[in-house]
Amino acid sequence: MLVSGRATCLISSNIEAMAGGVDYVANWVFAEDFVPETRALANARSRARELGVPAPGPGAGALLEVMAAALKARSAVEIGTSAGVAIIHLLRAMPPGAIVTSVDLEIEHQHAARESLREADVSLSQVRLINSRPAEVLPRLADEAYDLVLLGGSRLEYPERLADAIRLLRQGGVLVVDGALVDGRVPDPARRDPVTVAVREVGKILRQHDDLTLAMNSASDGLLLAVKRPHSH
Repeated sequence: MLVSGRATCLISSNIEAMAGGVDYVANWVFAEDFVPETRALANARSRARELGVPAPGPGAGALLEVMAAALKARSAVEIGTSAGVAIIHLLRAMPPGAIVTSVDLEIEHQHAARESLREADVSLSQVRLINSRPAEVLPRLADEAYDLVLLGGSRLEYPERLADAIRLLRQGGVLVVDGALVDGRVPDPARRDPVTVAVREVGKILRQHDDLTLAMNSASDGLLLAVKRPHSH
């Protein structure tokens, strides 16, 4: 595999750090399990696995909660319902009366989400589950009306959903791209499978936006975070 000079330096630095006693795997596992998970959330993730749909891992879910709390988010959009995992995390941190809108074409995903939400004692009055294609629903949602947008679901469709996801965010709102590392494949330029290419493309597109502040976080399967800066920035 060919890598750039900068990547070679980073790899060399990591090897040296590991030789010096840093165990990155242990760090990741510790961080992933740092916030204890409720039985309801564990069961929701189990439903997602049974359906074969991606869902935020425990570390990513904990970060979602921190971001929702810091934003004092009152409105969020989730693209891909993921059996209710992210909805539970978000509503645990959002204030009373907050609403999460979740869009998914597959009705069984939303049936599973309802089961997960009931088990987690989440009020269904705070959730709008829309059973339709995101391509049909997202353009009808209001511009800059949401505090947080979570891009999940089919990773192949991430590039197609990105423009709407950014448009929906208010100034100061946060876009969260779940699964941004695709099992460690995104950092490897030799990996060219369709899912990896699609998710990698999202990062390239976001880096071209002057009005976004970005960060990549390695929690769970990776979270790519983007804050929409004010237009006058």
